[in-house]
Amino acid sequence: MPWLLATQGVSGLADQALLLVILGLLQAQGWPAWWAPLLKLAFNLAYVLGAPWTGRWADAVPKGGLMAAMNALKALGLLALLAGLHPLAACLVVGVGAAGYAPAKYGLVCELVPPARLVAANAWLEVTVVGAVLLGAGLGGGLISPGWAAGPLAQALQAAGLALAWPPAQTAALLPLLALYALAALLQRGVRESGAAAGRPAGPGAGDDPAVGPAPDPSAGALRTFRADAARLWRDPLGGLSLAVTTLFWGLGATLQLVVLHWSTGHLGLALHQAAWLQASVALGVVAGAWAAGRWVPLAAARHMLWAGVALGACMPVMAAVDRVVWALPLLLLTGAVGGLMVVPLNALLQHRGHQLLSAGRSVAVQGAFENASVLLMLAAYAGLLALEVPLPALMTGLGLAVSALLLALIAWDGARRRRLLRTSG
Repeated sequence: MPWLLATQGVSGLADQALLLVILGLLQAQGWPAWWAPLLKLAFNLAYVLGAPWTGRWADAVPKGGLMAAMNALKALGLLALLAGLHPLAACLVVGVGAAGYAPAKYGLVCELVPPARLVAANAWLEVTVVGAVLLGAGLGGGLISPGWAAGPLAQALQAAGLALAWPPAQTAALLPLLALYALAALLQRGVRESGAAAGRPAGPGAGDDPAVGPAPDPSAGALRTFRADAARLWRDPLGGLSLAVTTLFWGLGATLQLVVLHWSTGHLGLALHQAAWLQASVALGVVAGAWAAGRWVPLAAARHMLWAGVALGACMPVMAAVDRVVWALPLLLLTGAVGGLMVVPLNALLQHRGHQLLSAGRSVAVQGAFENASVLLMLAAYAGLLALEVPLPALMTGLGLAVSALLLALIAWDGARRRRLLRTSG
């Protein structure tokens, strides 16, 4: 686990900083604001399109080797960007690497950690993931700052006269990220395999279940197996509930990253590199919430954390009314904290049920497909609303109220389901 966490932290740090650096490059060249969500959209598209295959790969080959190969693909996407590849295409290549990396990473956690420790393990993994977002925002903000653009590396590139696709100041912002991918490759060598059997359901309840139907045959075609896997996970009461919540959370989280940047620059009057530090406060709050969930929330109580999601949605209309950094900072910390409290236990519950019903790689692939489809839909809607010049406060208020309403509906549905089970058993 320590090597896995270290590898994920460094690779995720490079991913997060890369998106912000590319955004800074486009802004410096005068590209319109609606290109920002398209960068995230291109990055996440691979999770959805590749889902029928990435889970099978993670089950069929050594997970450490697959993680190393996908990390190399990310570095290749960055090199292609330096050589002149369109930023959207480069984000897509890096996204393919991330999409192949995720089932191997989460699948390995499911195989290494017993169910009683899964919330705690997910808390550590979530702290690492969100820590990468936190540090990535800070690193990306530093790399696109005027100080770095005029620093020694940019001056050395200028003096060397290298004929790269980007000016020396912007090339200097990309090269450190290449070093991070190389460091992740070195750390990857310490990640060991679990030795678990691949491609088979594992654990109690892994066979046919009358509540969700027969177990899918992993020897069937990729698309057919993926559809059966998804249907089985959605039909399971606990699996469907946790998948619905994590799908909503990650779509909201990806959109919130860009909303905070837009709100900070347009509403609070901050520069982009300053807004990146303010964005990092959300990630810091998620780290605190994730730690609290791992410390005090057992797997059996995961569904009670839906109320934290209601609070998350309620924070956004309040945020829309804030116009001073001194008030924005604690509000963003609170927003992140309630998000971490909600998503870590429900993510652990989803992994536990998915590992029981399917297999480690296939269940994570289903999870990744729906969560990133949510990201794509919400980012596309956000880009469209920006193109239509919808006022940002109205957009934030509407999004927050919609999230709270959806979480209240899920709480009501889960309560009604549990009452029916009690009446049936009585």
